[in-house]
Amino acid sequence: MSGGVVALVPAWNEEGTVGRVVREIREALPGAMVVVIDDGSEDDTAGAARRAGAVVLRLPHNLGIGAAMQTGYRYAREKGFDAAVQVDGDGQHIPAEIPRLLEALEEGADLAVGSRFHERGDYRSPWARRAGILFFSLTVSLLAGRRFRDTTSGFRAANRRVIEFFAREYPSDYPEPEAILILSRAGYAVREVPARLRERGGGSSSITAVRGVYYMIKVFLALVMGTLRRAPRKGGGE
Repeated sequence: MSGGVVALVPAWNEEGTVGRVVREIREALPGAMVVVIDDGSEDDTAGAARRAGAVVLRLPHNLGIGAAMQTGYRYAREKGFDAAVQVDGDGQHIPAEIPRLLEALEEGADLAVGSRFHERGDYRSPWARRAGILFFSLTVSLLAGRRFRDTTSGFRAANRRVIEFFAREYPSDYPEPEAILILSRAGYAVREVPARLRERGGGSSSITAVRGVYYMIKVFLALVMGTLRRAPRKGGGE
């Protein structure tokens, strides 16, 4: 990949884990740039990331994962990277698995999604979360017309075409399932790749039980409404 690889790490109040995540990415991908998008953290997430060797893009307020990732994709587009890998700042994703995602891009995928449910790994999320993952996987599979097993995984790699697309258009709230559906409708090749995950290294998920129900309803409506819109054009937005 002549333009290189950038690792995009969205982080909100991940001071306790983001440094380790950055160091592990640098070990797994020695030639890659690591960019942490600090989504308005109130702790020293930005400082911990810089001390570990990352470039830090700091948002003035907590804008959410969608805005954070679109900021990262715009940075990747402006710098001319060939591939962008998304790795969460909480330590759940294992950077040593990144080469498998990049191999999928080299084999023709436009977006490679690290799936917890493809044969590998012993990580088991709580039952409520598994139910939500199953719900969105079935919904996206139905609307996209093909089977997806892990649409909520934020561990993914995008090639230059998808970087360009996401720099222009990216869902705002809890965007992972909607992003897969948008790309599928636009004709991009989305492929799931077996990937191991582990327990988060610190902090807590922003998705509580109440917010989880709200999240499911909101994203479900966004998915359904999205299919009523004209399909985005591959390489050209809508």
